[in-house]
Amino acid sequence: MVAQHFAHVDTWVFDLDNTLYPPSANLFGQMDVRFSAYVSRLTGLDEARAFKLCADYWADYGSTLTGLMEHHDVDPHHFLADVHDIDISHLEKDEVLSGVINRLSGRKIVFTNGSHNHATRVLAACGLTRQFDAVYGVEHADFKPKPSHDAFALVFGKDGIRPASAAMFEDEARNLAVPHALGMRTVHVHADPDGGDHIHHHTYHLADFLSQLAR
Repeated sequence: MVAQHFAHVDTWVFDLDNTLYPPSANLFGQMDVRFSAYVSRLTGLDEARAFKLCADYWADYGSTLTGLMEHHDVDPHHFLADVHDIDISHLEKDEVLSGVINRLSGRKIVFTNGSHNHATRVLAACGLTRQFDAVYGVEHADFKPKPSHDAFALVFGKDGIRPASAAMFEDEARNLAVPHALGMRTVHVHADPDGGDHIHHHTYHLADFLSQLAR
């Protein structure tokens, strides 16, 4: 049974986007447009080349923001406020997910590469605000994004997380490499399984998976 692999877990760490709500909500469809428009205004590139630059920075640095800070001296607060200015009114309260998270024994936190404000807005729209003990945005990691070791060290240090008794849920497989190395239980939340050795479990239905662990 899968539950036996989580019997030691007393801290549950969740990514936000495309993890605590389904990818079909397509928030990134809106954010990608704003990313490209922001970079186009900043650099003078047309939006197609701006989008490619965003993707290249994401691949190289873990986030577009990090590349923009490194090469264009972008104010991260201004950038995050702009790209997260999206419509989330179509998000629905997820009572099933809310219930199974409530039944998990221990501390529950959100750790996202997005901003804290974005995270709190999305959690409220999904009816998940009260399910979490803390919410950490990229600003809490000094704008160092997952998958960097520094991002995890800063947030886990602030929260007092002991990785050996924690689990991490993420839609980005590469963001689970450091948690695995630290001794966490790792769960890839995605439609397509990733066969990496740093991934212990895979699910596309987070609520169903968590229902096996609630105690």
